Amino acid sequence: MSFETILVDVEDGIMTITMNRPERLNAWTHQMGSEMEAALKRGNNNTAIEAFVVTGTGRGFCAGADVKDLFHAQAESGEVRQGSREPGDWVATVRNSKPVVAAVNGAAIGVGLTQILPMDYIIAASGAKLSCRFIKMGLVPELASSHFLVSRCGMGAASELMLSGKTVIAEEAKELRLVDKVVAPEDLLSEASAVAKSMGENPQSALAMVKGLIFENMAEADISQVQKRELAALMKCYESAEHKEAIAAFLEKREPDFKGVLGN
Repeated sequence: MSFETILVDVEDGIMTITMNRPERLNAWTHQMGSEMEAALKRGNNNTAIEAFVVTGTGRGFCAGADVKDLFHAQAESGEVRQGSREPGDWVATVRNSKPVVAAVNGAAIGVGLTQILPMDYIIAASGAKLSCRFIKMGLVPELASSHFLVSRCGMGAASELMLSGKTVIAEEAKELRLVDKVVAPEDLLSEASAVAKSMGENPQSALAMVKGLIFENMAEADISQVQKRELAALMKCYESAEHKEAIAAFLEKREPDFKGVLGN
């Protein structure tokens, strides 16, 4: 499968997906969304891929939806979601994916920001600008961002970000817990790859269950349901070849070979 709006590179088990419309600061289109989702699914089906890094080409990470190619066409025609390519369920794709780390190299505006909120870790380059500015366009946030922003930042900060449409730089975003780490621009990709590797090198079956628990339990008010889900997942882990390999490696004082026990 070839892509027109993204680049895909694999190194040391990490698939880097790069939004590649630098002349538009990687502004989002339905085609880009479809291609990113397809790349994630391809990597998830490849046992050689352990985790993902998502970044952008050039000065921008993703400057939001393409106003000219998307919003203007919709406003002129009165039809929503122009074109033959319809986006799937991005949040579900990320939730069911191997670990995904965002490497925000520049402006992450609108959908450029909301698409990374469900990811497992967000690293931003110093000085990068982030904004949930849907209100400035007479719109509301999407991709479950009204949930994820509150989960990440708390109600007060999330409300200000969504109701004012303000733009924050990476350092302030870190204080708000909108991003998890801020690094120098030249260190961004190496740091993101290192974090992705530290996650992805662990047992994939357990990783999938941990991600499921995080997504299901972070908004669960019933603690008994939280524990019920954890116990069900734990019972599966006890029977896994990866867990047994971890025990054997500990007793034999060696590094575990999780891929080897699965025949990968």
